[in-house]
Amino acid sequence: MATPQASGDSSQPSQAKTVRVVIKGRVQGVFYRNWTIENATQLGLKGWVRNRRDGSVEALFSGSPDSVQEMEQRCRRGPPAAMVTGLQVFPSNEDPGTGFERKPTV
Repeated sequence: MATPQASGDSSQPSQAKTVRVVIKGRVQGVFYRNWTIENATQLGLKGWVRNRRDGSVEALFSGSPDSVQEMEQRCRRGPPAAMVTGLQVFPSNEDPGTGFERKPTV
């Protein structure tokens, strides 16, 4: 249980939001994963990104609700060469880890 003295810290882990997203369209071979890592890191998010064998990209984003929502919006646009045709967002309880990384294709 948090002590009252700790309330001065504005980054409270209990307020973190974690979502898993699946991005569809022309999202492989267009630097989507590198773009995702750059944007997620810029927003202070934790998690991962990976290609899927079905041609989609999957990612896990965890951080402040505002940053997660902003990343969802950025993913709808993607990098310049991408053509996003669909974005699915699922709530997640998965551990995002300590940073943001690229995972192997599944």
